[in-house]
Amino acid sequence: MTESAVKQFVNRNWQRLIVAVPYLWLLVFFLAPFAIILKISVADPVIAQPPFTPAFDETGRLQATWDNFTFLLTDKLYAITYLKSVTMAASATVLCLLIGFPMAYGIARASAGVRNLLLLLIILPFWISFLLRVYAWMGLMNNYGVINNFLIWLGVIDQPMQLMYRDFAIYVGLVYSYLPFMILPLYATLERMDLDLVDAAMDLGASPSVAFFDVTWPLARPGVVAGCLLVFIPAIGEYVIPYLLGGPEALLIGRVLFDEFFVNRDWPLASAVAIVLLLLLVVPIVLLQRSQARDTELAS
Repeated sequence: MTESAVKQFVNRNWQRLIVAVPYLWLLVFFLAPFAIILKISVADPVIAQPPFTPAFDETGRLQATWDNFTFLLTDKLYAITYLKSVTMAASATVLCLLIGFPMAYGIARASAGVRNLLLLLIILPFWISFLLRVYAWMGLMNNYGVINNFLIWLGVIDQPMQLMYRDFAIYVGLVYSYLPFMILPLYATLERMDLDLVDAAMDLGASPSVAFFDVTWPLARPGVVAGCLLVFIPAIGEYVIPYLLGGPEALLIGRVLFDEFFVNRDWPLASAVAIVLLLLLVVPIVLLQRSQARDTELAS
């Protein structure tokens, strides 16, 4: 074998190894846990350890049942929970977009020194424990917290307002916690945008609003999509924020999963809930990726 052939062989296998690493990561940390959850979702609950029937009985016959998924479809509680979780996550995503887009645009157009300072302020909350930040909002919004005491001191209200244990508190927690995940992808996209395109559109007679929707928004769309996915996906399964700020009556899907696993000890039903939640997230993402690929092909 010649020296060039040896180099080609090494390069080819090195490239294969590099490509194989992320696939191995997905196999170990995504596909394998998904297969385990799927296997549990088609089992029956039992009072044992683990609290579900094995995949095969004593004769080696496969044991599987769809009763858990049937129960999800027939019980209105889970349908209401899924709907409320999707609605709150989508609403929080829209709020993050409305707040985060102007902030990201301002950071992208600031001078270098100011831009670095503003980015530091956006990233700074990640240096503090997520749980501590949620507890801080509990101290701000409870009946005798900073917000109510300040409003009473100003004379705006005579008695404390009920801010905690309502959907309002959950929205505040979601938007505050996930706003940086919207700002950073938007900033990365807007920072690369050529401002001469906006100036050219306005020189040709376009108003600022027309220039925004015809030039800025289409160029910022990849950042918008990335930011919305980064906010919506974790928000729909959030557990800590609804539990601490929404109270015991805030039955979102994350709370239902926790209760089924650790309170009711019904692991098969909880696994079925998780599978349906995963499908609710994966199917729109796949459709969105196909739409983006189609748009890219048409543009090229």
